[in-house]
Amino acid sequence: MTAHSGFTSRFVSARDGLKLHLRDYGPLAATTLPVVCLPGFARTAADFHELALALAQEETLPRRVLALDYRGRGLSEYDRDWKNYDIRVELDDLMQVLVANGIDEAIFVGTSRGGLLTMALAAARPGAIRGVVLNDVGPVIDARGLLRIRGYVGKLPVPRSFSEGAEILKRLSDQQFSALSDAEWEVMARRTWTDRDGNLRPDYDIRLMKVLEELDLEAPLPVLWVYFDALRNVPMLAIRGANSDLMAEKTLQEMAERHPDCEIYTAPGQGHAPLLGSKEMIRRIGKLIARAERRSS
Repeated sequence: MTAHSGFTSRFVSARDGLKLHLRDYGPLAATTLPVVCLPGFARTAADFHELALALAQEETLPRRVLALDYRGRGLSEYDRDWKNYDIRVELDDLMQVLVANGIDEAIFVGTSRGGLLTMALAAARPGAIRGVVLNDVGPVIDARGLLRIRGYVGKLPVPRSFSEGAEILKRLSDQQFSALSDAEWEVMARRTWTDRDGNLRPDYDIRLMKVLEELDLEAPLPVLWVYFDALRNVPMLAIRGANSDLMAEKTLQEMAERHPDCEIYTAPGQGHAPLLGSKEMIRRIGKLIARAERRSS
């Protein structure tokens, strides 16, 4: 672990040999349930840094937290075949990561794509999930949000600096994120582009845009209530950004009605997908974790 980062970088081989990266926070031998964080479609483990640190460094109950870079994102290897950026492949990758890290059961925090992966895992291996946070994603996905995401993934101009990147993101998404400060836009820029090679570039394989281009957004999107219902036996926190164009308020309300132990929260001034690093978000996720621990004991 590097002293300033608070986490250890680990690498796991996927079934096809591709190298997957994850951040591992907190004590390996913690007696508490671990937390597994799964990011959005073109996002990385870095999105969970503040949340992971808070959970891992909790004075009374420090907790192990894993945050995954999917294949083609962050420090994970890029796939030679972009068609493998597929949720079924990513589900298998996730299962390999859990086995390699000795995790039989955990609380899952899934943002957007990560929430879909969590629902898929619930159908494939329900015993692995003891509690769940679904961040701005549910069984019904609004095509408007996917259209907007398709408009920028792999197509953003490359900034000369992170502050210029912050300006680009602000121009693109200020209607979604009306509550963000300049400092928060800068953090978002540093988690959208990377300067590992000396020049700024997106922190993901830009061929991800081909996955989105394949989607027929004129046709109705599949409705995933059967996958959502696979989570009915575990405590849930469902979060929606007040300005989200991917998840409707109606979907959030229906999730609460269908699930016997689901708390819902609408994040003011946030769009798709709400940032999870604020004190308020960490407090709410902490409450969900406490519910899951009580249920498991």
